[in-house]
Amino acid sequence: MSYQVDAQAAYVLHSRPYRETSLLVDLFTLEQGKVSAVVKGARSPRSRMRAMIQPFTPLQVSWRGRHELKTITQAEAVAAPLFLKGDSLICGLYVNELLERLLQPSDSHPQLYVYYQYVLNELRDAVDVELALRTFEQQLLKQLGFQFDVQNCQPNIIYRYDPAQGFMVVSQLSEKIKSSCFTGEQLLGIVDEQYQYPKIRRAAKRLMRLALEQQLGHRPLRSRELLQGYTPQRT
Repeated sequence: MSYQVDAQAAYVLHSRPYRETSLLVDLFTLEQGKVSAVVKGARSPRSRMRAMIQPFTPLQVSWRGRHELKTITQAEAVAAPLFLKGDSLICGLYVNELLERLLQPSDSHPQLYVYYQYVLNELRDAVDVELALRTFEQQLLKQLGFQFDVQNCQPNIIYRYDPAQGFMVVSQLSEKIKSSCFTGEQLLGIVDEQYQYPKIRRAAKRLMRLALEQQLGHRPLRSRELLQGYTPQRT
């Protein structure tokens, strides 16, 4: 007997062609987490799903199937697509790729789903893109069970971040390790999300990258190549 799930809030993270007229999609759903599915006939000229199954469009989706790869039975757009462009589009693709790579299938993260909606709206409005990215990255790491232990950090001491051992006191700072070093003040500010301060934002960008690289492994993000050219907007 096939297992049916109905009317799930969802966004498309990524899609790719499948066979002659179908699509394989990775969805981020409110209740079921990341779901991979086939959308049959979605690439055919007359398919009503063709324009709908796109990133950044709020959807309500139903599917069936007992195995990891589901089959979409119905999909409806519940609101207009969020039209991201320029730097905001690049950042949106980056966020989607993080979720696609790091979430486990059917592992529910309803709170992260709310933060995902938040970051998409911030990217659409393009008011403070960098703040939205840092906030989302930090929440993603928390949802994955990863938190920065700064309980014993002192503001005026320099620490080096090591993925295996955490934060270690640095007795002598060198150029070789500088990119992975932070003051205790910076680390405490990051954990408290004091992103109104430019020095905390800059430090957070470095720390989030180091922590995410640990989670991602050796395969780099495709979107990061585009993100290298992203210049934060000044507010």
